[in-house]
Amino acid sequence: MKDKDTFTGCLSRRQLLEIDACTQCGECLKFCPVQEVTGNPLISPPEKIRLFREFIRATEGLGARLLGGREIDRKLLEDFSHAVFECTTCGACSRHCTVGISTQRLWPMLRKEMVRRGLGPLGPQAGMPGAIRETGNPYSKPSAERFAPWFPEGVVVSEKAEIAYYAGCTGAYEAQPMVRGDVSVLSAAGEPFTMLPPEEEVCCGFPLFITGQHDLLEDLTKRLVSAYQERGVKTLVCSCPCCVNIMSRDWPIFFGKDLPFRIRHITQYAAEALRSGRLRIAGELRERLIYHDPCYLSRGVGVIDEPREVLRAIPGAELIEFDRHGLASRCCGAGGAARKVFHDNAIATGRLAIDEAVAKSADRLILSCPACYAKVNEALQGHDKQVRITDIMELLAGLVERR
Repeated sequence: MKDKDTFTGCLSRRQLLEIDACTQCGECLKFCPVQEVTGNPLISPPEKIRLFREFIRATEGLGARLLGGREIDRKLLEDFSHAVFECTTCGACSRHCTVGISTQRLWPMLRKEMVRRGLGPLGPQAGMPGAIRETGNPYSKPSAERFAPWFPEGVVVSEKAEIAYYAGCTGAYEAQPMVRGDVSVLSAAGEPFTMLPPEEEVCCGFPLFITGQHDLLEDLTKRLVSAYQERGVKTLVCSCPCCVNIMSRDWPIFFGKDLPFRIRHITQYAAEALRSGRLRIAGELRERLIYHDPCYLSRGVGVIDEPREVLRAIPGAELIEFDRHGLASRCCGAGGAARKVFHDNAIATGRLAIDEAVAKSADRLILSCPACYAKVNEALQGHDKQVRITDIMELLAGLVERR
């Protein structure tokens, strides 16, 4: 097969400059979670950029324009696709890039190009569009089971309200203590909030965006935005960092204009509610808590202080930190839909967080991401080191005063 057509159609002007700007310095290798657990330089950030740059030169460079583009070996393209999909898209390489390449935004576009060429996605990732079309979620779970197993008794959801809560697919189906805590905290704050019916709360689109399968994104976005708009929503609250990321950064693009409401992570809402007195903590917790920053919450949308504000508000609790935290946090291994294909990488990376939490004598490892919650709990099973894992809203829900 000759690949003389463009490799640059999925990239912005900035991303084209970024690919050209990579100096191959290797500084990012110190922080890449995939490198940390595999040690394979062939799937490293600089090697992926180097290869893609070669693809562009072979098909669109000066030599290609003068003499005609040369054929790119199919096996080389397949190996590249495997490498770019093995990435967790955590953005740690971007944080430490000496020339400022925004890799957390670049990798999904390189994946999109591989999908366009029929070289991705990998394994079960390919079934997600069909699952979302049929069931509204990438797990092919019935919409009727989206809220039923975990929704707290006695919590009132308004038909219309200025605040809405989006549970998200991974929370609803794979991290239910997390979303139960979200709803309990929202109820305790005392402000009316609304939710879409389970058949209307479809996938936010992030799993499709991150795997380069973009065909459904405009439809999903417009369906959800319009549904919340009809309910008079001014603030949409969600606890999944991946959902918050695509809602705040990409929904306006697929919607075609600014959203009619603002996006807030649940910790932002809870921190403000604690400050204002709408939420009050009744109990105390004499434990050492270590908080893990989710990649798409810290590096993605910059929510770092609010989770810590919530944890520091708990009487008796001591907040300790990972060596790498905030913008420098280590990926838990679950991101970028890579966990669906590269299970061993995800488990090994999740255990690094467990090991450090245990080494620092933490009583609990606090998470605030459903993908982290599901996979790190899985990594805990059968591991020689053990620590109690709790979602931040799950923890807060057990401590706040009930109205």
